[in-house]
Amino acid sequence: MPAIQPLMQHRPFMAFWFARVCTASGYQMLNVAIGWHMYQLTGSVLDLGLVGLAAFAPRVLFMLHTGHVADRYDRRIVASICQALQALIALALVIGSLTDSVSRDWIFTLAFLLGGARSFEMPTTQALLPNIVSTELFPRAVAASASAIQAATIIAPAMGGFLYAFGSVWVYGPTVILYILACAMMLSLPARQTPLNKAPATLQSLMAGIHFIRSRPDILGAISLDLFAVLLGGATALLPVFARDILLTGPWGLGLLRSAPAVGALAMSFVLAHFPVERKVGRTMFTAVGVFGVATIAFGLSTSFWFSLLVLTVLGAADMISMVIRGSFVQLETPDEMRGRVSAVNGLFIGASNQLGEFESGLTAHWFGTVQAVVLGGVGTLVVTGSWMKLFPTLANRDRMVEPKEDLAVLEELAGGKAE
Repeated sequence: MPAIQPLMQHRPFMAFWFARVCTASGYQMLNVAIGWHMYQLTGSVLDLGLVGLAAFAPRVLFMLHTGHVADRYDRRIVASICQALQALIALALVIGSLTDSVSRDWIFTLAFLLGGARSFEMPTTQALLPNIVSTELFPRAVAASASAIQAATIIAPAMGGFLYAFGSVWVYGPTVILYILACAMMLSLPARQTPLNKAPATLQSLMAGIHFIRSRPDILGAISLDLFAVLLGGATALLPVFARDILLTGPWGLGLLRSAPAVGALAMSFVLAHFPVERKVGRTMFTAVGVFGVATIAFGLSTSFWFSLLVLTVLGAADMISMVIRGSFVQLETPDEMRGRVSAVNGLFIGASNQLGEFESGLTAHWFGTVQAVVLGGVGTLVVTGSWMKLFPTLANRDRMVEPKEDLAVLEELAGGKAE
């Protein structure tokens, strides 16, 4: 407990933490309800994948603009506007459920709008955290912030699945309140201390995040590893199929399956908040991604509900290790005036690995079958992990979150210039 005591006494961080709990809870409850609602309407695994594609599309369309907005405007205001928009989307689903007017096209439209709001919210909140806590506390703050998301992901999907049994409006209604609370707490944060960028938007400034990442091999390697590993290994879009047709459960089972990765992630986030990874961070991250791939294969082959919950828990713990390491050193090595644009690119990679991964899972399940799609995805994750260790040797051999320049020079020399 003493290790995280400074964070618990840090009022702005606690407001940020509770805002993250609310917005993550709202999003997870919407995810469960929208997925089950769509599957009830159409019974199509391809439509489940298309919902993920609709949510991902705004990240591609608005990627350059989201980062520029996060660097140019007050990040508290931007985040709160995004949360208010998500509250309106949830309210639209409430009205649609009450009037029995929710359709396949209506879900696709709202998924696109929800993805648009989140595409601006994600880089903004990522760039906001380093402005709230000191560099010394930052790795612990990343783990603690991630624990907020995972705590919500444990409770909210299970609660969403339970409430859905009484009707979809019982899920959509509480999400409106959660987003409003998140908006209020975000507005309570202190104003940004660093000066806002008032320079006019140019193509060069919009592209600055991409150029920065390309110039940093370790950052490029870390976020592209997440992109391809989770893109191939993600099976969350198919959980409604596993719950109903393979593991023979109902909405409550779907809620528990969605919660299981967060149980492992939450437990691991508490460990990392008390005992942050300080040495051999590269090897630790690659090992965690490899475990993620093995757990994906095990889940795909499982016909036991309880074993599936277990391997999803392991999967979530492994993903948390990778996420905290990647998130910490990417933010710490990025100047504050560029954190929004770099976070936007990183958000695109994360979105591709999640929402686009859902589309990939739905498409491959449509082609080859549900079990085969998940197993092939897990194998692909292992192949990507091994390949990236060869392609990015300085990342694989990285020792600390922030390497002294002389240590980086030695690593690049040992790698024979491959990091370039």
